[in-house]
Parts: sequence; structure tokens; C-alpha cells
Amino acid sequence: MQAMQSHLKKGDTVAVITGKEKGKTGKVLQLLTKKNGVIIEGLNMVKRHVKARNNESGGIVEKEAHIHISNVMLFCSKCSKGVRVKRLQLENGDKQRNCAKCGSSLEN
Repeated sequence: MQAMQSHLKKGDTVAVITGKEKGKTGKVLQLLTKKNGVIIEGLNMVKRHVKARNNESGGIVEKEAHIHISNVMLFCSKCSKGVRVKRLQLENGDKQRNCAKCGSSLEN
């Protein structure tokens, strides 16, 4: 399995476009390049049974599971929805991610 190039970064706000969490937005906590997925804060919660370790108690823990990167889009606060990304090169040589629809900057 080949890892695809990501249009997202850790800390970006994304909108889920398909699946059981469709229409919800959240912050990217982690990028999983080998699985082509992202972990989004508070979305796609699953329950895991955890065995007790040294000082930690065991039990059932709820945590975020990954969502495939093709099922999320970068969220534009000006458009209030998930948008495609346009990459522009600035005069000083830096690259900037912009909303393809309204043209506003999507950098944090």
C-alpha cells in the first residue's frame, strides 16, 4: 500500500464529507500516512477494552478511530463548509494553501 500525499496538516480544521460522521467538523489530531487516514478530535469514537497496567486501572475506554483521508475536506471558515485546496506561491517563495472557491487563506 502506497501512502498518498496529504493536503492536510496536524491542527487543521476539517469537515467530514461521507460516512456516519458526515457533516461534522473537527480538528486533526494525527495524520496516519501509512493507513492514509486522519484522527479527528471527538469524531468516530470507538470503545476499546483496556487491561489494567501498573498504576492505571483497566476498563472500557472511548477513543477516536481514524477516518480515511479521502472522506475529509479542509474547512473554510469564510465559506462555512469543506472546500478544495489551491496552492499559491507567494513573492518570497513560500507556498500558501487557499480556498479554491473564495480565495481566502487556510493557514493557521
